[in-house]
Amino acid sequence: MTRTRFILLAGLGSVLLLGGAFVFQAFGYAPCKLCLWQRWPHAAAIVIAGLGLIVGWRVLPWLGAAAAATTGAIGVFHAGVELGWWEGPTTCTSGAIGGLSVDDLLAQINAAPLIRCDEIAWSLLGVSMAGWNAIISFALAAIWVMAATRRA
Repeated sequence: MTRTRFILLAGLGSVLLLGGAFVFQAFGYAPCKLCLWQRWPHAAAIVIAGLGLIVGWRVLPWLGAAAAATTGAIGVFHAGVELGWWEGPTTCTSGAIGGLSVDDLLAQINAAPLIRCDEIAWSLLGVSMAGWNAIISFALAAIWVMAATRRA
């Protein structure tokens, strides 16, 4: 296979993983903070794949491999949090609160869904979504490395 095909395959893999995350979200599986963190490197890998197909710079497949490995590492961390091996982040995110009264702020807090990083929302064959993201992302990182080591 050529470098271009490896880049296309790796980029398509990130498109499918990111798309799958949004499909799960549409079916009511709201993402936690770590789920959201795992999405950003996939988005970066998609952009890198697009650039790699257009401009063909030799460094781009290495950047794609780094992006895939990053989301894989976050997936391992997230799976470890789900399995109770270590603690996850204790912070949460919120929208802008400027101009809200105390009552409005309290209502916003009470209405916000609590999505925990340490609970497995869905699994297949005993592996959570975070675990599958890690496994597939490391495979994508290997594909990116194959792209980086191929001639144009």
